[in-house]
Amino acid sequence: MPGTPEVDHPRPERLERGNPKRETWNLVDAALPPGRLYAGVWRCEPGRWRIAMGPHEHELFTVLAGRCRIHGIDGHVVEAGPGEAIVLPAGFEGSFEVLEPLTKTYAIVDASG
Repeated sequence: MPGTPEVDHPRPERLERGNPKRETWNLVDAALPPGRLYAGVWRCEPGRWRIAMGPHEHELFTVLAGRCRIHGIDGHVVEAGPGEAIVLPAGFEGSFEVLEPLTKTYAIVDASG
């Protein structure tokens, strides 16, 4: 992957398990009428934290390596491994759990204009 990734950890108030290091290579940051498209590669250590998609923010990601599990606040759980994709719809709330060191590609559309 080209360049140096942005490195962070989940905010402490969102942590449920662990304190995983996350690396993001944002390869696309482009204007869309209306909104923005972000796409790139993301890598993360095992852990679990709460997530909340914005009201106009949609994400599609495909797992390249490792395993993850998405827990909706409604109790619905979906898991993905290499070659599998998950869509997080606008307004989604729940938890993101990395079960094994994870590498994924992502595309996020923020249609907030």
